[in-house]
Amino acid sequence: MGRYPLRSFRMNQTPAIALHDVSKRFGATHAVRGISFTVERGGICGFLGPNGAGKSTSIRMIMSIILPDEGRIEVLGGNALDAKDRIGYLPEERGLYRTMRVAEFLRFMAALKGLDRATADRRIGEWLERLELPSVSRKRCMELSKGMQQKVQLIASVVHEPQLLILDEPFSGLDPVNTRVLTREILGLRERGATILFSTHQMRTAEDLCDRVLLIHRGEKLLDETLPSIHRRFDPRTVLAEPAGDQATAQGAIAALAGVSECVWSDEARALIIRIDDHGDPQHAMQQMLAATPLRRIELRRVTLDDVFVRLVGGDASVLEAQEANGD
Repeated sequence: MGRYPLRSFRMNQTPAIALHDVSKRFGATHAVRGISFTVERGGICGFLGPNGAGKSTSIRMIMSIILPDEGRIEVLGGNALDAKDRIGYLPEERGLYRTMRVAEFLRFMAALKGLDRATADRRIGEWLERLELPSVSRKRCMELSKGMQQKVQLIASVVHEPQLLILDEPFSGLDPVNTRVLTREILGLRERGATILFSTHQMRTAEDLCDRVLLIHRGEKLLDETLPSIHRRFDPRTVLAEPAGDQATAQGAIAALAGVSECVWSDEARALIIRIDDHGDPQHAMQQMLAATPLRRIELRRVTLDDVFVRLVGGDASVLEAQEANGD
């Protein structure tokens, strides 16, 4: 199979998506509160936040499925309905025509986007191979596993080679193998010039994929920056230390130091994870640790999106882990 066709949509400098003071209410619930942001053409933007943050509501407004109560939204220079053949959309609520065969379903979706039969069949065959589904074209959609169904729906979203791809919780429910496959293909789409906006509450996945991050909570925007900018702005406050002697002794000595708010052992890291309080100096704290107990290794852990979320919103990182397990 040949390489991806090269396409570029970066010459047009109009933002792919622009929201201006957008708000949405459902009865007494203020789901989105005066959000403004732009998504420039090219690259991958992660739309992040915990369950109920307003991510899916915002995406439905971007897609013109629902209308904002206040504010203005521009998509590819107009609105999503006018640009529908240039947009690919994978909604959070998955849906297939269960009794249709996979190839039949994908041809139908391609026809809705204006593709002729020959072009559709060629692209469908290529995508089924890329997503490791070469033998399912004759199967009925209801016969597929959940992961396979999700891959088929992704193909339906990209078969027309959209300029803008919007994915609402694309990794929800996928096993690690299928997550890697989907990640690879999303990166490939970015390399071909597509603009990608995807929502997720899985901070670690977003960190692997995104060029830029939008973080919202309770309908409000808290963060809108590139990943390098986030890493520069938020000082790391977590230290990893590998004891050279007895683990319990080292843990007790470090936990007793001023400025240390937590010291726990991680089997995964094979090290102590030490959190420095907000008023402490991590470099000074590391010097104290070295003086307090023999250490084989000590280093500052780079700040993660989990760390940033907890610092901006408050709460416990375990809440995010539970959300990742349960999904939106």
